[in-house]
Amino acid sequence: MLSYLTRWVSRGAFQALKGTSSRPQLVKTPHIGNQTLAAAPLPFTGGSPGVRQARALDQERLLQIDWDDGSCSLYPFTWLRDNCQCPHCTLQSAQARSLLFTNLDVHTGMDQVQLMDNKVSITWPDQHSSDFDPDWLKKRCFSSEARQAQQEELFLNEREYWDSSLQIPTADFEEVLHDDKAALAWLEALRRIGIVYLRGAPAEQGQVARLSQRIGYLRLTFYGHTWQVQDKPMANNVAYTSGELSLHTDYPALHHPPGVQFLHCVRQADQGGESEVVDGFHMAEQLRREDPEAFNILSSLRVDFTDSGADFCDFSVQSKNHIIDVDSEGRVTRINYNNATRDSVLDVPLHQVQPFYSSLKAFVELLSRPENVCTYRMEPGDLVTFDNWRLLHGRKSYLSRGQNSRHLEGAYLDWDEVMSRLRILRKAVRGEC
Repeated sequence: MLSYLTRWVSRGAFQALKGTSSRPQLVKTPHIGNQTLAAAPLPFTGGSPGVRQARALDQERLLQIDWDDGSCSLYPFTWLRDNCQCPHCTLQSAQARSLLFTNLDVHTGMDQVQLMDNKVSITWPDQHSSDFDPDWLKKRCFSSEARQAQQEELFLNEREYWDSSLQIPTADFEEVLHDDKAALAWLEALRRIGIVYLRGAPAEQGQVARLSQRIGYLRLTFYGHTWQVQDKPMANNVAYTSGELSLHTDYPALHHPPGVQFLHCVRQADQGGESEVVDGFHMAEQLRREDPEAFNILSSLRVDFTDSGADFCDFSVQSKNHIIDVDSEGRVTRINYNNATRDSVLDVPLHQVQPFYSSLKAFVELLSRPENVCTYRMEPGDLVTFDNWRLLHGRKSYLSRGQNSRHLEGAYLDWDEVMSRLRILRKAVRGEC
């Protein structure tokens, strides 16, 4: 089920936190195109690839490399010259390009190509020379399969979908803080599944900040670096009440909402306060199948969101976001939905108002089906980490008891920082580049 997690972490740091039933239904992400990213073979694995022959195709302005394994790769002249690895063209200490684009001849030819000391050596018309390692070239092959594999290696775009039967991956808080294998397993599961539960944190404020230091730094918002989810008088956010919170993503009132959210339970309510999560990417794909028109409307119309008040500082924010964001290949990349901050301003043509409401109703009803909602109850010391671009989360109402009432501390991070740490940990633990 989640057996791949156990291979990555020592002494069983990952366990399973039961959802509403015993076994999850995990579904691989559908790929809009020829094949899934998981099916694309890695362009090069292990050892140094051997070059059988390298030759210039002058008319096509391509370098053809025939590999010992029988495969073939093509590289445009311009791309090769742009990515020359010599000290004059690349700042080695930063692995950054020094060659100015204004000095790049985008129509360059190639004087000579030869194999020297297991490198592909090129001489350009201006007599500048470039040497390329075969494994560097193989990894950057322009074939569709190699490009898909490279993007999966860099971004881990494949997801595992789930429903109410999800058993949430669970790890030990202190082990994640101090063990690289445990931290890597945590972040890879967070990326693939969208939610990971950490247990054993001290039941006091400050733990989300400690966890963020394992990655890099927190995302500052108008609610501060961290924020306290409690029943507050004159609340400036519906989360700061004891009422039910419908399923939502946080902060669609920003054009770039936070990518990852931490919530740490300092104190739980005596009655109520259970947490709910739904796999928004899974639901969006289900909507695409069941009601394509609703999916198209929610992924094409921009909806207004607003948030105003005073907290870390005073604020008045406005955004326009699709409820469902998709990329150029039609893959769902982000859900932007919070009914509390959806603005009364609706900047759509009159004839699209009713279709929008009907489409959103269809999506919300899909999200709310019991078979799609995973429910769990946090106890003091529990810390949940989840993908705010993918998961919608909610809360059941609870009985408030003043200062001794339910208390969660929250914080945000951006996916750029999280993926940066994930790549660094992969290199440290597995030697992957």
